[in-house]
Parts: sequence; structure tokens; C-alpha cells
Amino acid sequence: MIQNHCRLGIVHFMAYPECIRGEGPIVETITALAEDSYFTGLEISWIKDDNSRSEVRSILQQAGIKYTYGAQPTLLTQGLDLNHSDAGERAKAVRQVRECINEAGEVGASALAVLSGKTSEDIPAATDRFLESMYEICEYARAMPISIEAFDRVPFGKNCLIGPTTEAVAVCAKIRKRYPNCGLMLDLSHLPLLGERPKETLRVAKEYLVHAHMGNCAMRDPAHPAYGDEHPYLGIEGGENGIPELTDYLEGLIEIGYLSPGGENILSFEVKPIKSLGHTSALAIANSKRALQSAWGNIRRELQCS
Repeated sequence: MIQNHCRLGIVHFMAYPECIRGEGPIVETITALAEDSYFTGLEISWIKDDNSRSEVRSILQQAGIKYTYGAQPTLLTQGLDLNHSDAGERAKAVRQVRECINEAGEVGASALAVLSGKTSEDIPAATDRFLESMYEICEYARAMPISIEAFDRVPFGKNCLIGPTTEAVAVCAKIRKRYPNCGLMLDLSHLPLLGERPKETLRVAKEYLVHAHMGNCAMRDPAHPAYGDEHPYLGIEGGENGIPELTDYLEGLIEIGYLSPGGENILSFEVKPIKSLGHTSALAIANSKRALQSAWGNIRRELQCS
């Protein structure tokens, strides 16, 4: 079982996008995931209601799940940018992440993730601003691990500064000189949008990778309902990632030691139901499980034959 090699999780606010703004059926949907013994990890985000936060903490601790906190929705849905050229706007983004760190501590999350802001014509200057924001965030977080998620840099996606894996690694290396609690999060969904291949990317990121996602994207047809960084289910027609690509990704994670017997590193599905196609959360989750079982079966067969 792959669960013997990692903490296998799912991104709650993507599987249930109606919760992405910190409202909606958060308690009910987190309960459903916590009751599913297939998952040993979970990624949550902001919860605006105080009572709901308390309930979620109780649910997840009772379930024995390792859970982390994603600040990405709080930044994206409010248009906040950690490398904004305006100092006041950048400060607003940093304040929001500080609030997320407080909330992550309140609900008992073990780590927190962020993303960079929009890319810029002056990438070095924007990178310096992002570094200053991250120094502030890591200082405030103290011992809490902080991960930077690498996104795409294309106008039909998130168009983020970070960005290509080599640049993301360089940023993490600079931050780690001051704050060893910072690492990198990679997502299979974003690699095609970055023009990167799983195994090569994972080798570059090996020393900094602390969190990994599995998912898909569509990028060849602008008319595709999931065009851009929309995280449709694995194997969707017109998408970039299916079982072969997932198998390659898992092989790369094994190669660099991220997946190993008894391992505790987090590997999560990040998939979203595309409502315009009639998709549901339950079916997107079921598809993810089956795709992973098939990909892991491919790896087991290869190991037996070698």
C-alpha cells in the first residue's frame, strides 16, 4: 500500500471548492474526509467561523489525521500578492499570512503553505520583494514549517512569480540560510504548465521538497472547461496527466527518497470537480483513488520484474 510509504492526503478546499472562501459546509465535508480511512493526511484552509474551527480541530484530532494549512486560498481569492510592487499591498498580504499562521496554530495544523504573487517584467526585483515577505513570515511562524508552492507562469493559469522549479529552489535556498523551517511544495498539475517533466523536476527539488501534490491540468485547448490551472480529475479527456504521468511522478518521488517504507512525507490529491461538466466531489475523489491504485500497481509490477 502506498499509505505505508507516506501520509496520503487530499486538499479539502479543492475537492470541495464551495469551501474555498472559508465558508460553506466546511465541517460536514471535512468530517466526510476524516471518516475515510483511505486518507492519513488532509489539507485545510481558513475557516471564518470560530465554532467551526473548534469543531474541525476536534474532528481531525479524533480521526488521527496529520493535517496542514493552506494559505493559498486566502491570498488568491482576495487578490493579495506577497511580491507586490506597492509596499502597502505587500504588507496586506503578509498580514493575511500571519493571520493564517495564527489560525493554523489554533486548529492544530502541523505546517502552512503559501504561494508567490504575480510574475513581473522585473523578476529579480519581484523575487527580492518575495524574499522579504518570506523572511517576515518565517520569523513570525517560528518553528511552524512553511512551504512555498510552485505554480505556473502562464497567463491562462495563475501566472505566478514562483514559478519554474530551478528558481523556486534558489529562493528556498536563500530563505533556508536564515530559516530552516522553509521548504518547497511541488504539484504534478503544474508541471505541464511549466514545461517541466516529473523526474527531472524532482531531482532538482530533492533537497528542498517537503510537500507534494498529485493532479491534472488542461492546456492545449482554450475552449476546454478545465483550461489552465483548474485541477480536473486525472485522465480527463484533453488533459495532460493520467496514469502514465502519475506513475512517472511516483517513480521520481521514490527515486529521490520522498516516498519510502514507513515514510511520513505528505502526498496529496489536489483535484476539483468541474461543475460545468457535471462533475461531483465524490466522483473526483473516487477517480483519484483508482488512478493512484493503478499507478502504484504499475510500480509494484516493475519492481517485481527488476
